[in-house]
Amino acid sequence: MTEAARVHLSRSAREAYRALDAFSKTVGTVADDAGLDVRLRELVQIHASQLNGCSFCVRVHVDRAEAAGVTADVIAQVAVWRDSGVFTERERAALELTEAHVFIHEAGVPDEVYDRVGGILSEKEYVALSWILVAINAFNRIAIAGRYPVPPREGEQA
Repeated sequence: MTEAARVHLSRSAREAYRALDAFSKTVGTVADDAGLDVRLRELVQIHASQLNGCSFCVRVHVDRAEAAGVTADVIAQVAVWRDSGVFTERERAALELTEAHVFIHEAGVPDEVYDRVGGILSEKEYVALSWILVAINAFNRIAIAGRYPVPPREGEQA
């Protein structure tokens, strides 16, 4: 199948995509109830998308992070969060859990990550964050499989 003929999953099976979108909205409610702020949510979704190689979702969540007031400097530091001083202890724990979820096939969520993150986030926050990560990993796979394009923005050169 050529790239031009690549199936766009969200258009080709609308009912399945609507179900995933509804799931994502439920996850947002769980995150709201747990008190997870928008900055933390967007940072982990950017990082998961970076690690998965999903340029489409990176763009979506960078735009959402900027709309929530996250600065370009902080967004640029996500990829190197371990060496950066711009993240709170909670954000660092969330970013570490993000990596465990993206690479879950390697060792699940390792006990040391679970214990460290669990010592910083409440159980309710841990659960909400884990569901956010399940959702973004699903969206990443849809966009990557369909090779969703990320064209230059108006006025930008490729």
